[in-house]
Amino acid sequence: MIDTTEFTAVCPWTDLPDFGTLVVRYVPERQCIELKSFKYYLMSYAGVGVVQEHAVNEVLKDLVACCRPVRMEVTLDYNVRGGLHATVTARYEKP
Repeated sequence: MIDTTEFTAVCPWTDLPDFGTLVVRYVPERQCIELKSFKYYLMSYAGVGVVQEHAVNEVLKDLVACCRPVRMEVTLDYNVRGGLHATVTARYEKP
């Protein structure tokens, strides 16, 4: 499991930042995620306008392409903003 409380992206409509906790759970097949590269990858989202649900799907897609796991789950638990709290999860399982 890899987690960070520092995931940040930007709402594409309001340009306000969305902060949250990102958790990646996976079963590797042959390759693991290299943590320093993963940190820099996540930092690339800080200035990107992306809808919360789309962000979790993009992270999952990119990580699956990177390490080709047996299975993976990515969860983004966003901080409350505007009175709303959202937790979004996306899953992948190798066919």
